[in-house]
Amino acid sequence: MFTKSLLVVALFCAVNLINADGNSKVVCHYDSKSFIREGLGKLTSADLEPALSFCTHLVYGFAGINSADNKLKSLDVGLDLDQGKGNYRIITQLKRKYPGLKVLLSVGGGVDIDPDADTNKYLTLLESMGGRQAFINTAHSLIKTYDFDGLDLAWQFPPNKPKKIRSSIGSLWSGFKHSIGIGNNPVDEKADEHKEEFTAFVREIKSAFRPDNYILSLTVLPNVNSTYFFDIPAIINNLDYVTLPSFDFQTPARNHKEADYSAPLYELNERIKESNVNYQVLYWLAQHAPASKLIVGIPTFGRTWKLESDATQTGVPPILGITEAGQEGLQTKTPGLLSYPEICAKLPNPSNNNLKGEFAPLRKVGDPTKRFGTYAFRLPDSDGNFGLWVSYEDPDTAGNKAGYVRAKGLGGISINDLSLDDFRGTCSGDKYPILRAAKYRL
Repeated sequence: MFTKSLLVVALFCAVNLINADGNSKVVCHYDSKSFIREGLGKLTSADLEPALSFCTHLVYGFAGINSADNKLKSLDVGLDLDQGKGNYRIITQLKRKYPGLKVLLSVGGGVDIDPDADTNKYLTLLESMGGRQAFINTAHSLIKTYDFDGLDLAWQFPPNKPKKIRSSIGSLWSGFKHSIGIGNNPVDEKADEHKEEFTAFVREIKSAFRPDNYILSLTVLPNVNSTYFFDIPAIINNLDYVTLPSFDFQTPARNHKEADYSAPLYELNERIKESNVNYQVLYWLAQHAPASKLIVGIPTFGRTWKLESDATQTGVPPILGITEAGQEGLQTKTPGLLSYPEICAKLPNPSNNNLKGEFAPLRKVGDPTKRFGTYAFRLPDSDGNFGLWVSYEDPDTAGNKAGYVRAKGLGGISINDLSLDDFRGTCSGDKYPILRAAKYRL
């Protein structure tokens, strides 16, 4: 009898574990810009397939808004639409091979920029009921035409202004100044109005999508203050899930004079309290967002700063005195940004152990606390050249974040994005090591 009871309990626990894992989302982001890269950074639909057995959702980015009429549009007609290479249809047809996969189209993402515009068209659209309806009509039509399963709103609200990494005394003084109105310069003078209009917008989209059972998700872009723009209790019931891309808290573009962990899991001493995954999650939970709807974003890249000769002798962050972003990678072609395989190639290996100067290997510093992240650095030489400091995600830290998601009972993880993971398997032989590590821990 005792043995039989133990067996029943074991089966009960196993079923619960299976259900918990089965309900966890693995939302994989695919930036279509990677399709037009040259060389090893080019990610085709064939390269994408090894990842899809791990993904429950594939989010294709990015579409944009036509500022003249508020309609949803492709940002690359020649790549996306049927009159071009038809990438929209190629991507959604992957569902035939992976029938459990849901494919969403994402709009915004911080990349839909009109160089000549002097206004934020994402805010302007919200202010007009006619503008919102024009967007919804074209979104519904585009999703239906190309067989997407829904829409992801990576809405381009204004990001917070960069903050200095302050000591505790500096933080107190800054807080006092803001409390008496000194230094207040809001990123959006009409934030309260836009919050209310976005609430109506989400409700209107969901109403239009409901007859077709289309998914509606929200991606909160990095450094966008949720308190300004999202009435969480009012919108959460009209969203299927919310992705919190809790990374890029520190980047060379936002702050070229200070280098620090770009995606810590928990708050570090004497740092900005909001700049970590845990703070963002706890805020949304406190605003009555169900844990099952919250998805934690995990980056597949690193942020890099050039180390000056007087910046540090130890590499331990935060590092002050930095003056510019690290050199661009051969694949990503963006100063201050390296994909995981680009970083991996700079870590000690047989091909670079004896190299000097800009090709000398970086020294990796892991995170035994499982709280902050991994970094690597190369001190400058005697002439002050070739110094580099990198904060990045690797399979270990990605696994730690997935473990956090599981422990908190959250809805799942989001990989941002597949094209910056090691999709060719050059580091360890395994393709998509960050995605794999996070999935296994989940």
